[in-house]
Amino acid sequence: MISKTLFSHYQQTLKLGLPISIGQIGTIVLSFADTMMVGRYDTPSLAAASFVNSVFNLVIFLLIGYSFGLTPQVGALFGQGETASVGAAVRQALRANSLFAALLMLIMGVGYFFVDRMGQPESLLPLIRPYYLVILASMPFVMLFNVLRQLSDGTMHTKTAMWALWAGNALNILGNWLLIYGVGPFPELGLLGAGLSTLISRIFIVIWISAALLLERCYKPYLKGFFDVRFDWSELRRINAQSLPVSIQMGAETAAFTCCGVMAGWIGKVELAAFQVIMTVSTLGFMFYYSLASAMSIRVATFQGMKDWTQLERSARAGRDILLAVAVVASFVFYFFGPSLIGFFTKDAAVVQMAVMLIPGLIFYQYADAMQICYANALRGTAYVKPMAPIALVAYLCIGIPVGYLLGFIVDWKLNGLFLGLPAGLFTAAALFYYYFRKAMKRNLQASLS
Repeated sequence: MISKTLFSHYQQTLKLGLPISIGQIGTIVLSFADTMMVGRYDTPSLAAASFVNSVFNLVIFLLIGYSFGLTPQVGALFGQGETASVGAAVRQALRANSLFAALLMLIMGVGYFFVDRMGQPESLLPLIRPYYLVILASMPFVMLFNVLRQLSDGTMHTKTAMWALWAGNALNILGNWLLIYGVGPFPELGLLGAGLSTLISRIFIVIWISAALLLERCYKPYLKGFFDVRFDWSELRRINAQSLPVSIQMGAETAAFTCCGVMAGWIGKVELAAFQVIMTVSTLGFMFYYSLASAMSIRVATFQGMKDWTQLERSARAGRDILLAVAVVASFVFYFFGPSLIGFFTKDAAVVQMAVMLIPGLIFYQYADAMQICYANALRGTAYVKPMAPIALVAYLCIGIPVGYLLGFIVDWKLNGLFLGLPAGLFTAAALFYYYFRKAMKRNLQASLS
């Protein structure tokens, strides 16, 4: 029987996490709409967009991971009632994240001059180049939103970012319609129009959340610290030490999926298409896991600041139970409706048949993904993030990819074997994140007793 205390943790985690999930649903809807609208314009534009977006997905996840390093600090200060310090922490993190984003943009800017050497058909280069530059120009606004939402989410106001995302995504879809196809007085820009619409919507999202933080009464206690704090290199180094391991963890995970996608292409075109479709379907579960785990991380960080270790452990347990429940629901959905979901993305009978064969592995994958996301975020909430980077490198790159290669090519299970490498890496990560979370809990208890 569930105790009243634990039930309260379920309620609070869902209250925080559902707005984050709803905001992410908007992002998924936008991704689907982008794909359909560009795909209906013409196939070369869709191919060019897929290439550029796959390149920038790694950058986006690195930026998200780096901003997540702020969660434990904001949560702890919020739990202690240090409102001015919360604002100051966000301002310092904004500076650190700006430097990190500038470094990534410099690397991607150099990469632009080597696009013609990345193995893409020469006929796509006139489409790839302008789209690449516009998406590159939108990266600072991705960074700004990621940092600013740490203030709203970390202070338990997760609906602020949700509304910003939905408004921006609606504007993006409208912009796509006007600029891709050239509706009314607007020029027909095709893929470039989709890129400009993305840039405009990302600027709009930053304006929306900035206005909310400046104008809504609930954020006023945090603004004094935000505007008064001075530049401090030592603080920036501390933030970097906290943020970089999380960024590496998310980047390594993304790199593992990208590598498996490349290896799927070695097997064949149908296998590559099936892999891409099944990974797109899997984002439906991933979206909820990460949203709810982010809420759990905020609560863990808050109790860390309050030094309430009992409630911290209960909040982590509640998060684990919720994510397992969502994984069970996702498994049923994929088991009973998987073929229909796959058919939504492709009508190619060979691709559908191949993707359907991956559904048992996809169900197994749900529990691995849910648990590694759960304990990665629990560990992040305790601010004990140093082990996250080596765990990611070992689990995702040294286990996930080699196991996939072994089963796919050596054992010759082909795509089924390659796909099973992903849950192998994720389960390894989950076990290691759990071990270090328990270690962090023991360290907290020992510190409180000394």
